[in-house]
Amino acid sequence: MQTAEFQPEIQAAISAEPITMPKSIAQAWEKIAPFWPLKNLIAVNPLAGFEDLRFEHALPLSAAYFQQKDIPAPMLAVNRATIKWLQLYFDSGQATVRMPLRDRGLFGAVLSLLAYDSTVAPTTAANKAWFAALSKDPKIAIETCLTYLGISWEIRAEFLTLMLTTLPGWAGHVQYRVTWPDAADRNHKYPVSHEDYLALRLTLVCLLWPEAKALLDWHTKALQEANIKDTLAEIKAREQTFASSLLSKFNSSIQPVSRKAEAQMVFCIDVRSEPFRRSIEAQGAYETLGFAGFFGLPIAISNKIKEESYASCPVLLQPTDTIALQPSCKHDECRKAEKRNVGIVRLYQSLKYSFSTPFALVETMGPLSGIWMAAKTLFPSLFNKVSKAAYPEYDFIPMPNSLPLDKQVAFAAGALQTMGLTRNFAELIIFCGHGSQTENNAFATALDCGACGGRHGAPNARLLATILNNMHVRQALATHEILIPDSTHFLGGEHNTTTDAVQLYLNDLPKHLLPKANTLIADLKAAQATNSQWRASEMGGSIALDKSAAFTSLRATDWAQVRPEWALARNAAFVVAPRHITQAIDLGGRCFLHSYNWADDAAGSALTTILTAPMVVAQWINSQYLFSTLDNVAYGAGSKVTTNITGKIGVMQGNASDLMTGLPLQSVNTSDSVAYHSPQRLLTIVYAPRPMLDQIISKQAVLQKLFGNAWVRLACIEPETNSQYMLQPDFSWQPVSAKAL
Repeated sequence: MQTAEFQPEIQAAISAEPITMPKSIAQAWEKIAPFWPLKNLIAVNPLAGFEDLRFEHALPLSAAYFQQKDIPAPMLAVNRATIKWLQLYFDSGQATVRMPLRDRGLFGAVLSLLAYDSTVAPTTAANKAWFAALSKDPKIAIETCLTYLGISWEIRAEFLTLMLTTLPGWAGHVQYRVTWPDAADRNHKYPVSHEDYLALRLTLVCLLWPEAKALLDWHTKALQEANIKDTLAEIKAREQTFASSLLSKFNSSIQPVSRKAEAQMVFCIDVRSEPFRRSIEAQGAYETLGFAGFFGLPIAISNKIKEESYASCPVLLQPTDTIALQPSCKHDECRKAEKRNVGIVRLYQSLKYSFSTPFALVETMGPLSGIWMAAKTLFPSLFNKVSKAAYPEYDFIPMPNSLPLDKQVAFAAGALQTMGLTRNFAELIIFCGHGSQTENNAFATALDCGACGGRHGAPNARLLATILNNMHVRQALATHEILIPDSTHFLGGEHNTTTDAVQLYLNDLPKHLLPKANTLIADLKAAQATNSQWRASEMGGSIALDKSAAFTSLRATDWAQVRPEWALARNAAFVVAPRHITQAIDLGGRCFLHSYNWADDAAGSALTTILTAPMVVAQWINSQYLFSTLDNVAYGAGSKVTTNITGKIGVMQGNASDLMTGLPLQSVNTSDSVAYHSPQRLLTIVYAPRPMLDQIISKQAVLQKLFGNAWVRLACIEPETNSQYMLQPDFSWQPVSAKAL
């Protein structure tokens, strides 16, 4: 497929119409997806800026913009100079010598120091005069630079776009800081703006490559040569095979099991939960449900002892309330011990990264460090147990005291109604968040709960359980026709996705439920062994059932392990349906499962929420895996073996590459050349009437974009007839067939 086949769409994407400078800048930044820092890596579609185009039309544009082939040598020199200054400015505590003047903002700080950079500083009298006269106002500087480079009005938007897409990783981090910052970065003491970044890029271009107008010719040639025919054909073939196989397994005539559940467990919709849900359901009379792992609580978490605060909800939302974590111990000794543990770690890091003390640190602790490293390398599991015994981490409990009763009721009602848990309550109900366990892993937060902003999900799970155990909340829920029996008790828990261990937080568990809880704990351990054995087979190992838990535990504690778990690799579908629709199907850990009962959602509000929030997050995850697999250099992070952390915000390949914004090679491949993930678009399957879906889509622009431009494929299973339909890009429905798929 050649670019010329859809030239009108490309022209719409790179409009040559003369526009104002602010609009040119805005249009350029629309092409850039945000990149979150390592502290909370969030999956995002790297082509999010092209979602207004059809998927097949965006692919060749992405190849021309982001793949970085044959970039002119002078532009590479500009990139190197840019990277050097960005590393210094955005450093978050890694550098031993800090960049001065950062309070002036990115452009102001660099402009003040640029004259001391011998590789960039102007050398001719004319250049020196031009540079000396350059305004420190980035907006004025942008105008000055474009005029100097001879960039006319009709091509300014496209030229500015190239200033971003020729170094997309760092541009993505700026996009995060400007448009998606978390609470810590929202009022950062070292500010940055879109204009700051562009002014810096253009200034360096003027100094190093005054003939940079030629970049437009290079890009035009790249557009003409873009050809994704084979890639697109391979993606569509995989999608058709998968969709045909999966939809053929659905038997919506299966009726829900009528037996009383011994316990109900609500897991995150994460694909890693699906095989574990099957494993625990096989152990006894357990009912499982799926819900986004923040459990409907748009909160921030604050831990004063550890001096940390973070949003624990999807990045699509802003926290409405801050919940304090309190240590479970009631005396000052454990609080002092926890602070001491935190203080020791910070002291060691400050000595390690200081300019003057690393050598003294090595001399002083050399023998001890050698023993420590040998033990951690040769006996990782034992070392982990000894470390926990020496430096125990105390339990921190989320306290709902700051939430007024009416808000607690609203959160509880919203969560229960959306997940369809409004009747037939078991005596024991567990909200099970999740988090990963890894060592020496720069990408650790990418394995945690995306719905919790790249954090562990236990605080949200425990908070919702606490709220629902409140008798005043239950009395108010009765007005919503949610009648929770007095005999029902809620617990919080957390699923370790690396080891498949599940921890239940038994605080305040009534004594009469202790035998039932103990039985559940034993069954969870059995489910751990079963699922760990399956995980081992996916990792290429054949492990006996009684040794499977030890196998996954070793991967979690081994600091040399480049692939502690497969995380969300091979994700392919998002299923919105009651559990009985999927319970008999082995989905192979490839599906996000969201519980939903259309009959209890007459207005379609719950389904609207599911499709516009959790499904959108699932699409971001799916796209990140898709493109990281297709081209791990352009969209991924390359091999973990050769990455370097820069500024504690991201990784580079070598010491002066662009920020690598996607997944490492080991997260999507079994080897350097063999892919494990199957790159394909997300297939969403909804068990609900088509008229309900039509009504929701007609009111939601984000769904019109994702479905109409085929970034997400939508299938409907009609509850009354069990018929299956695929939504077409023109929003018509066709019965499922090879042609429709």
